[in-house]
Amino acid sequence: MTQDKFMSKTAIYPGTFDPITNGHIDIIKRGIRIFDNIIVLVAYNPDKAALFTVEERMEMIQDALREIKGVTVDCHAGLLVDYLKTSGANIILRGMRALSDFEYEFQMALMNRRQTREIETVFLMSGFKWFYTSSRIIKEVVSLGGSVKALVPDNVHQKLLEKYNVTARNNNNHKR
Repeated sequence: MTQDKFMSKTAIYPGTFDPITNGHIDIIKRGIRIFDNIIVLVAYNPDKAALFTVEERMEMIQDALREIKGVTVDCHAGLLVDYLKTSGANIILRGMRALSDFEYEFQMALMNRRQTREIETVFLMSGFKWFYTSSRIIKEVVSLGGSVKALVPDNVHQKLLEKYNVTARNNNNHKR
């Protein structure tokens, strides 16, 4: 047996998480059954406009995941492979919802592996409940006054309402 078999396995789960959804949390909960530790890595690009700041996203994620042991939150700007090199991890955890995700995720996995051969990407299929959930759609629905209460953690739902200046009363009128 090699010493590697006894080493802790840490996976990096990267994303913009603007905001984190219950679909993301489903991947994290299922991933922590496979890996000893997961680092939820809030990736940011200063050239792109996000609804929430990096700090707000990290705070929402930490709050939503506080009960899950083995999960930490960090942030990074730049190449994901650079973060993996400094963290000592060599596993990227990614969730996939549909065939449309596959092509992009496959290209990214191959590019990351080309940068550093030691990197492995592990894909988990989205839970059926979250198949059509995305941060982009969540933001669009809330911005138009719709309810996303069952699609995001409660703390995230509250922050979305505050960000879009939507009252909970108005938002609850649009439950589906």
